[in-house]
Amino acid sequence: MTNPKEILVSTTSSSDGLIVKEYLKPIPAHMELRRRNKILFWFGLACLFSALVCFVLIYFTNIQVLGINAFIEPSKFFLSVTIMSWTFGWLLFYLQNQRAVRIFSWATVILMGFELVIITMQAAQGKKSHFNISTPADALLFSLMGVAITIFVFWVAYIAWLFYRQKTFTISYSFLWGIRLGMTLFVVYALTGFVMVANMAHTVGAPDGGPGLPYTNWSTQYGDLRVAHFFGMHSLQFLPFVGWLLNNNKNTIKYIAVI
Repeated sequence: MTNPKEILVSTTSSSDGLIVKEYLKPIPAHMELRRRNKILFWFGLACLFSALVCFVLIYFTNIQVLGINAFIEPSKFFLSVTIMSWTFGWLLFYLQNQRAVRIFSWATVILMGFELVIITMQAAQGKKSHFNISTPADALLFSLMGVAITIFVFWVAYIAWLFYRQKTFTISYSFLWGIRLGMTLFVVYALTGFVMVANMAHTVGAPDGGPGLPYTNWSTQYGDLRVAHFFGMHSLQFLPFVGWLLNNNKNTIKYIAVI
């Protein structure tokens, strides 16, 4: 008996009349991801490990920022960058311009790594990393974070353009359009970050730091720009997955993106 997870790739007949079947065992997802993009695989793994360290620090430290443990914020960013890095690592495999992919991968490591270092460093000091201009040094760090994320968003926009520009792919139309639209919405909703910077806050109608949902700390009493920011940017994962499920239904994935 064969393993039901094995894939039949060929059937041949030997000289003595026996039928020989060759099976291909699927590569585990983590090994396939590492094969597709080693840079983003290892960076995502490092971010995941860092998130676990932050979780430990949440339980063993009492440093507070805006009424919650200071290490909750970096743990969220480490998890988010882990998911983002592995998503890009998987999807960029379909681009023919692998030189651009390699440069983008290293840009992700440098720019996001820079952001994460500042966020964690400020948290360890009991300070906000975002919207913090209380001292010249804090203001400089916040400004540098803004520069880094702006460069990164432009890079993602360029990668999205490559997906629109390339004419031939080995994936279904719905999956391709899921990738294209997912990256497009990622860029669009990244711009909500600039709205937060303009307001110097993410809460709408009240100062930051009020009652919020567990872990995310999204405001439960007022508007919170982080909600749209979160769901819009994670369309990078949602739309390609839906597109993959739809299997060549290109128009449906467009409707879903509009909704």
